[in-house]
Amino acid sequence: MSTSSHMLSNNGVKHLLAPVCLIVSPSPFLLDERVFMSLGILRIAAVLEQAGMDVEVLDLSGVENYQEAVRDHAAVTNAKVFGITATTPQMPAAANIQRTIRDVRPDLRVILGGPHVTLVNAAAKRELALNTPGRASKTLDRLLDQFDVLVAGDGENAVFLALADAATGLIDADDPKSELFLTNSSLTELPFPARHFVDVDSYNYTIDNVRALSLIAQLGCPFSCGFCGGREAPSLRRIRMRTTESVVREIVHLHEAYDMNGFMLYDDELNVNPQMVPLMNEIARAQKDLGTEFRLRGFIKAELFTDEQAEAMYGAGFRWILTGFESGSPRILENINKKATREENTRCVDIARRHGLKVKALMSVGHPGETEKTIKETYDWLCESKPDDFDVTIITTYPGTPYYDHAVPHATEPNTWTYTYSKTGDRLHSYDVDFSETADYYKGDPDGGYKAFVFTDELSSEDLVRLRDFVERDVRERLDIPFNPGAPALRYEHSMGQSGEMLPSNLLRSTQQVSRP
Repeated sequence: MSTSSHMLSNNGVKHLLAPVCLIVSPSPFLLDERVFMSLGILRIAAVLEQAGMDVEVLDLSGVENYQEAVRDHAAVTNAKVFGITATTPQMPAAANIQRTIRDVRPDLRVILGGPHVTLVNAAAKRELALNTPGRASKTLDRLLDQFDVLVAGDGENAVFLALADAATGLIDADDPKSELFLTNSSLTELPFPARHFVDVDSYNYTIDNVRALSLIAQLGCPFSCGFCGGREAPSLRRIRMRTTESVVREIVHLHEAYDMNGFMLYDDELNVNPQMVPLMNEIARAQKDLGTEFRLRGFIKAELFTDEQAEAMYGAGFRWILTGFESGSPRILENINKKATREENTRCVDIARRHGLKVKALMSVGHPGETEKTIKETYDWLCESKPDDFDVTIITTYPGTPYYDHAVPHATEPNTWTYTYSKTGDRLHSYDVDFSETADYYKGDPDGGYKAFVFTDELSSEDLVRLRDFVERDVRERLDIPFNPGAPALRYEHSMGQSGEMLPSNLLRSTQQVSRP
């Protein structure tokens, strides 16, 4: 297993293979894939475009028969390198894309970057440091066998090393000591994500019936929740913040270029930013200067939420907040290491209501020590606090989460791992998952489509699914909250892209086809 970086000298773009085709992996596990566009890979596209390279972006979000589209494009493209980004649930699709490219054009090089590589690499480095190579190391080795180059961590500078002629193996940009690791200033100086490489009109997201796009003002979350990915990965754990001026400038750009008045700030926790209130005030001032009114939505940390923040958010146009309350059980909140109590979560909802903000409660079951009683406490809390919307998911132990990284083989069950929370001794057991082959563990149809790959000492996987489904259905009925609607997948037709021609522009755009707004 190799976890060392291949720090290759980059002597300029002339040594890089071009053009480059960047691929947005599909997410067939989602009810509607055309909601939020993939900003990470669009920022990579923007960086390459700024460097003068020819770039193609193949957007496969919501494309049912995505392998056909990949096969047709690989046969005719001038690109020599394909770059794929993938979260862990997207890995089955990313693996299929890689195999399809190899089948059609074995000469093309394929790079994989994104959250999954970052999480696996962080977990493997921990194993290496402890001299206990295990399942993360094996997973990383399999990825190294599948792809020519892996990029872990911040890809905006690392992509140039990955594209160099001789690049192979792993490029580790998840090291704060590396020049590849983004700082506050370098994050601020990056070009905005190149949204002009995708069909913006085909994405459908609204906030209170106002059409909206997403943006990211800051990176990273400093908290240590046991279920959360990236607790061992600096690029996902360390906060890097753009300046207020930069964030407001991007909002104004989206308003002017795409006629947008709705904005989803997709940061982990907006209110870990000490300059959050001034940021809200500047967003309010920008819409006043533009003579318009914005609608915004974003995530906040419950125990840090204040009346001052809520008032400033409403003034900036926020009408929704989302919060990972996770559980209504004090025992589970302790086992999660959530750092927020049931009472603080209730106070957060109360603060939001006082200031006209709606709340979406993000809940989860299947944590260490989960019982029918603890899930009933979650049910009771939802009924008492009455959020405006909610979802309930079943936990999966991802690489890069304490639940995965700190687990040990089960005493008697094969292919099963056990995580124990040291303060209470409560345990969570998880089945091994081949992340390149299955994504059934992630979300699912909320009306009965969930699967569980975890169990506790008192609840089987089947029990967790049954209880999750009960909470979802019964609370929605009691609070009169409808299920979120899905959307049918798109279907690529071969006749849309004839031999020797590019795919239709709703799937593929390049520097030759589009210009920056």
